[in-house]
Amino acid sequence: MDYQVKDIELAEGGRRKIEWAESRMPVLMSLREEHRGKKSFRGARISGCLHVTKETAVLVRTLQAAGAELGWSGCNPLSTQDDIAAALAAEGVPIYAWQGMNTDEFYVCIDDALGIKPTLTLDDGADLIFSIHDRHNDLLKGVNGGTEETTTGVHRLRAMAKAGALRYPIIAVNDAETKWDFDNVYGTGQSSLDGILRATGVLLAGKNFVIAGYGHCGRGVAMRAKGMGCNVIITEVSPTAALRASLDGMRVMSMDEAAPIGDIFITATGMKDVVVKGHFEAMKEGAVVCNTGHYDCELNLVDLKCLTESVREIRPNNEEYTLKNGRHIYVLAQGRLVNLAAAEGHPSEVMDMSFANQFLALLRLHREGDGLKPGVYTIDPKQDKQIARLKLKTMGINIDTLTPEQEKYRSDWREGT
Repeated sequence: MDYQVKDIELAEGGRRKIEWAESRMPVLMSLREEHRGKKSFRGARISGCLHVTKETAVLVRTLQAAGAELGWSGCNPLSTQDDIAAALAAEGVPIYAWQGMNTDEFYVCIDDALGIKPTLTLDDGADLIFSIHDRHNDLLKGVNGGTEETTTGVHRLRAMAKAGALRYPIIAVNDAETKWDFDNVYGTGQSSLDGILRATGVLLAGKNFVIAGYGHCGRGVAMRAKGMGCNVIITEVSPTAALRASLDGMRVMSMDEAAPIGDIFITATGMKDVVVKGHFEAMKEGAVVCNTGHYDCELNLVDLKCLTESVREIRPNNEEYTLKNGRHIYVLAQGRLVNLAAAEGHPSEVMDMSFANQFLALLRLHREGDGLKPGVYTIDPKQDKQIARLKLKTMGINIDTLTPEQEKYRSDWREGT
């Protein structure tokens, strides 16, 4: 088969969801119309490894409309929406993804997505990029460049580039202002709480809500949790991030201090072993634990299992761990991305900007990638402004423009009081 999904019969429901997302993603849809006739990606073969959501499907359709050949896999074992994967498969996309795959299946699907021998890659977490370098280095000579969607992947790729191991240019889409300051903040904030509520149904108001990490994602979760009436507690390793959280009105403490008083815990750090054995031992009866960082290693579930007598699924995406001391801890989405495994991921409106950045970054690499040296590149600030202006236009919002005199004043070092 040229695809592998859970159930192709789910395609019609997935198609309707994709059409809903298209109605909420006007920037990406305008790029589709602009480049459909030009076939701007003619000759490009793009292997993608990205959460299979309705928003991703809009990007996939847009790349195809612009002339690209695609091979696709999911970037997280629990984040694929099976009806969306079925819809893409039914439309002829070689897609290899289903919810609940194991680790071996996850990497086999990446291998399948690489079967088109890509000229470009699109990644979320860098697993596909690492697979090319480690297991398919015969493909490297044909790759002009790639993009990386998320903070964790960008950190890994910068470390790879620093070590001299990166073999082709990568554009860090995550670092575009119209990505990290919107997708990471407003998208993660809303979708993470959505996942928690779908998995638990608890009342958030009045809960002690512990957030590990006050970067863009953690800050977004904190904003939404505070708005729902939670008593927000932040744990951090960065003194400046901790100070920012404090001045934003959050309580700041160590995880050791937060563990005995938290009702709900969520990690947003990109670091392993954020919640470990001693923290689980200190948690109160009924504590809820989840993660919205890229990998499930932020919660040390091996440590938790050592303390556990039995585990049962209490409701979808909610496992009850009964500890040997009789207390219960509830782990959501098996410690994986709660906003994607237990909900639908970020809203379409915010992914509109992120995926417009992906489209334009891939287009740049298609045209110029073979002339760029291996390394991690940032988005052109002009592209950021272009996407922001397009988004404002679709929202019916007008802004001011500097006059020639103001432009002169801004750049004239001789001007003073």
